[in-house]
Amino acid sequence: MQRLDLRQLLSQKLSPQQIQFIKLLQIPTVELEARIKEEMEINPALEEGREEADSDYDSDSDSDDFDSNDDYGNDDIDLNEYMHDDEISGYKMQGDRGGSDEEDREMPIAMTSSLTDALLDQLGFLNLDDKQYSIGMQLIGSIDSDGYIRRDLSSIANDLAFSQNIMTTEEEIEQVLHLVQTFDPAGIAARDLPECLLLQLQRREQDDIIMLAERIITDAFDEFTKKHYQKIQSKFGISEDELKKAIDLIIKLNPKPGGAGAGSTRIQYIIPDFILTNNNGELELSLNSRNAPDLRISRSYSEMFDAYDKSDKKDKKLKETVTFVKQKLDAAKWFIDAIRQRQNTLLRTMEAIIKYQHDFFLEGDESELRPMILKDIAEEIGMDISTVSRVANSKAVQTEFGIYPLKYFFSEGIATDSGEDASSREVKHILKEIIDKESKRKPLSDEKIEKMLNEKGYNIARRTVAKYREQLNIPVARLRKEL
Repeated sequence: MQRLDLRQLLSQKLSPQQIQFIKLLQIPTVELEARIKEEMEINPALEEGREEADSDYDSDSDSDDFDSNDDYGNDDIDLNEYMHDDEISGYKMQGDRGGSDEEDREMPIAMTSSLTDALLDQLGFLNLDDKQYSIGMQLIGSIDSDGYIRRDLSSIANDLAFSQNIMTTEEEIEQVLHLVQTFDPAGIAARDLPECLLLQLQRREQDDIIMLAERIITDAFDEFTKKHYQKIQSKFGISEDELKKAIDLIIKLNPKPGGAGAGSTRIQYIIPDFILTNNNGELELSLNSRNAPDLRISRSYSEMFDAYDKSDKKDKKLKETVTFVKQKLDAAKWFIDAIRQRQNTLLRTMEAIIKYQHDFFLEGDESELRPMILKDIAEEIGMDISTVSRVANSKAVQTEFGIYPLKYFFSEGIATDSGEDASSREVKHILKEIIDKESKRKPLSDEKIEKMLNEKGYNIARRTVAKYREQLNIPVARLRKEL
């Protein structure tokens, strides 16, 4: 018996410029600079620097739609040739109405790399000579798993002399060390905890409280660690409210910028695409500076095109040259437009997420996270779900409470008696509180926890209680029992 298979294929035709935008949108911050350098190498019409206001060249291409009637962009390209099937439709996030298998699957973060790799990438962005680069590599190799350099600089100088035959001084090493200490994550390559905290504070916009926090760390760190707060008040002549604000600021800093304790062999670090700061209750969003490069069209190429364009068009070789130059100029403009649209899309997406999860970003309290799916943000910014998916799948934001991949803010919803949705993280938070308060002589079963949650208004099944308990790494009741 002959079997007839019917398959419906999604064939989406996109221009080369749209493909370029999609690829740039998905590139994580750590790779963007390398991608820009690669484009500049193959296209001499693209330069670093701010665009000149009186630039003469203007392409026919539309920067909003990445559409062109030019010969360079005539042939449509099948998206399937460039993307995998799951990239076309957008992955299923928790709460994006996918099946349970999709919800439970651990989704990779594209820009995650080892801390050492991330630091070496950043070292490569500096304009160092060979000796300085070798010193930088040695310093990065000396960073412990928690992000500190505990070897003294004289020992590092000896290492360089004996292992690489590089003669240097402690002063030269310290100069490069200060450069490494500007890398992400903030506080990296500090030689002790006070220096680590100061490095993080120095990156913030200076105000009275930040300067007070720096003075406490510099001149009263011993009193701070012993919680002799009255001594600090007397020493600096400050009010209790000023002291509290400075202390609150200090304790929110990251004491282990490497992200792991001693003995950890695998450290994963996410380079943030966004920086979010809380300025007295006002949330201020900015792009990581690497996401906003200054690019312009080469004036010499633009002038060359103008000269050729005004010359005799009958010359065949000259016509070929004009075509080549125009293609390079168009490609440069398309690339600059794609970078700008990437910035615009990133900011619009993140601003919508901040608006949706505003209460969380103010305090960092997980219980404040609202149920949110890709569709919510897509509708808010008027873009396709797959676009939001690409942003959320490969981008991260740095907050005062740590660095979060954007997909962290998308979660499934749990219905409540009031008819509203509660975030699964909110339910997990309450579940953990219930278990923390239980009698360890007689721990609560999943069934009893289910009833307690139902009484609080959360319509949740026992199997979901078990699932959340396992995700929180909390053992079953009999294993929680204590004498």
